[in-house]
Amino acid sequence: MCGITGILHYNRQPVSHSQIMAMTDVIAHRGPDGDGQYVDEYIGLGHRRLAIIDLSPAGRQPMQTKDGRFTITFNGEIYNFKEIRIQLEALGYQFHSHTDTEVVLNSYAEWGNGCLTKFNGMFAFAIWDKQEKILFLARDRYGIKPLYYHQTNDSFVFASEIKAITASKIYQPKLDKEGLVEYLTFQNFFTNKTLFQDVKMLMPGYYATINLDGKYKEHQYWDFNFCGSLTISQVEAIEETDRLFKQAVQRQLISDVPINSYLSGGIDSGAITMIASQLMPHMKTFTVGFDLRSASGLELSFDERTRAEYISYLAKTEHYEMVLKAGDMERCLDRYTWHLEEPRVGQSYPNYYAAKLASKFGKVVLSGCGGDELFGGYPWRYFSSDTPISFDNFIDQYYLKWQRLIPNSQIADLLSPIWADVKHVWTRDIFSDIFQTIRKKTLLPEDCLNYSLYLEAKTFLHGLLVVEDKLSMAHSLETRVPFLDNDLVDFTMKLPAKFKVSTAKTKIVNENDLASKKEAHKNGKLILRKTLAKYLDKQIVNDRKQGFSSPDASWFKGESIDFVKKNLSNSSLIRDSIFDRNFTESYINDHLEGQKNRRLFVWSFISLETIYKDLFA
Repeated sequence: MCGITGILHYNRQPVSHSQIMAMTDVIAHRGPDGDGQYVDEYIGLGHRRLAIIDLSPAGRQPMQTKDGRFTITFNGEIYNFKEIRIQLEALGYQFHSHTDTEVVLNSYAEWGNGCLTKFNGMFAFAIWDKQEKILFLARDRYGIKPLYYHQTNDSFVFASEIKAITASKIYQPKLDKEGLVEYLTFQNFFTNKTLFQDVKMLMPGYYATINLDGKYKEHQYWDFNFCGSLTISQVEAIEETDRLFKQAVQRQLISDVPINSYLSGGIDSGAITMIASQLMPHMKTFTVGFDLRSASGLELSFDERTRAEYISYLAKTEHYEMVLKAGDMERCLDRYTWHLEEPRVGQSYPNYYAAKLASKFGKVVLSGCGGDELFGGYPWRYFSSDTPISFDNFIDQYYLKWQRLIPNSQIADLLSPIWADVKHVWTRDIFSDIFQTIRKKTLLPEDCLNYSLYLEAKTFLHGLLVVEDKLSMAHSLETRVPFLDNDLVDFTMKLPAKFKVSTAKTKIVNENDLASKKEAHKNGKLILRKTLAKYLDKQIVNDRKQGFSSPDASWFKGESIDFVKKNLSNSSLIRDSIFDRNFTESYINDHLEGQKNRRLFVWSFISLETIYKDLFA
C-alpha cells in the first residue's frame, strides 16, 4: 500500500526531479517507510512506500525490469501474486525481490494489458514503456485504490491524491461547478468528475494509455454483471458462499506485518474477524462508538460497542474502543477534509477516527466493506416491480428516489447565483448513463433488483472505497476488503436476486427516514445471513443492519448547533455567490428547528464549506 505520482511532458520538456519530489512529499502519509523517484527526460514517476510485503530495500519503487524497458510505480496488494510468479518463472522470468510489485511489472512485460485479468487484489499503478514511449495506467475492478489525473496541452500528471497533482504546479485548484451539481444531487460523483475542475478519476475496471502525441485513451477491461444466471439450490448457494468467503479472508491475510480488523458489531466485519482470528491468533480489533446522551429516537441505537465486545469475546481478540462525542467532528474537520479532498457518500468522519485508532497498533486492517453491495444490504433503496417495465420508466421512477441531497425542483434555487453556468447539467442523464452497457428495452422484476445492485456497486460502493482509502491512508494504514475477492464477487453476481432480497417486501424509502429503514433492514442479505449463522450468534445474524454513522441528526440541532450556525453565517460558498443565502439558511434551519430531518444536507454543507474555504476561496 503506497502513494504514486507521475508527470509526462509530451512537449518533450524535461521533468524536474524536485517537481516529482514535491508531489511525493505532500502524500508522505501514504508511505512513511520510504520514497523513490524516477526521472528520464520528459517522464517522471514518484512513489511513497508503506512496506507490507517484503520489507527489504528490494521492494523500493519505482521499480524497473532487468532490461530497463519498463518502470512501474504501484499502489495496492495482489493477493494471488505468488501463483502468478510461478507462471512467470516457468516462462523464464527471474525475480530479485519477494514483492507483488515485481510480479505486476513482469506480468505487464509478458502479457501487456491482459495482465489485469489475472490480478486478484486492489491496485492503481502506472508503467512507463521506454521503448514505445507509452504511459500505461490501471485501476482495480472495484476502485479500491484511487487514481486521479489532469491533462493540459503540454503535460499529463497523475497521482493517488489530488493534492499531489496540485503540488506539481501544473494545476491550480478551481471549483468544478458541474461536478458540484452532480454531488448535490447524489451526494456522490457518478461520473469521472471530481470537485476540482479538469481533475478526473480513472474509473474502476479501466486502464488508460497516453503517448507522446498527448493522445489519451481509456478502455474498460471489467464490469459488474448481476445476472442471476445460476440455477442452484439455496443449500448449495450457502455452501459455496461459505467456501468462497473463507477463501477470500484467508487470501487477504498474506503479509509480512501483523493484520488486525475493524469490528463494527454487524455480521460483515464480525464474520471476517471470526475466520481471521482462527488463522491469526492474537488479532487486535477496533470499534468506534458514540456518546448517545444527547441522542434521541432511533439514533439511541447507533452505538454498537456491546455487540462488538461480544464478538471480540467469541473470537478471543485484543479489543480496543473509542467513543466519539459531538465535538469530535469539529475538532477533526480541517484535517479530515484536507485528506478527503472531495466529499463522497455520507458522513464519514467516524471512519477517520477508526483509522486513527487502528493505526496505533499496526499497518493493516480488515474491513467488511462490500458485503452490503454484493448481497443486497440496502433493500430500502432498491427498485422493484411486480410486472415488466420499460427501461425509461424504470429510470424515471428510480432517479426521483435517488436524489439524496437536493431534489431537481429545488437545486436551481440553491445554486441560483451560478445557475446560468450549470443549467445544462441534466443529472437524470448521468443517472441513466450508469446502465448504458447493460441497458435492456424491457426489464423483468428480477432485472430491476439486479440493476439496483449494479447501481449500488458502480456508485455507492465506489464512493465508500475512495473515502476508506483516503481516511485510512491519512494514518498510514492499509485497509483490506475480503468481500471484494474476485472469486467471491463473480459467484455472488450470478446468484438469483431472490436469494439476497425479499422482493415482495422491497420498497424505496427516504434515506432520512430512519424508522422505515429499520423496518426494511431485515429484508436484505438473506443468503449471507444464512451463510454466516455458523460463525455468529443468531441474534447478531438476524438483527437489522446498522450503518456506521453518528447520531448527527440530534447533534446538529443540539450540541453542534452553534458550529452549524457559525458555518452558515460565515459561509464562503454564500459569500462567493455559489449558494443562495436565503435558500441555504431556510433549508438548514428546517433541520435546526426540528421541522425536517435534513442531516445529509447539513453534513454535506459543512464538508463542502470546509473544503471550499481551504482550497478554492
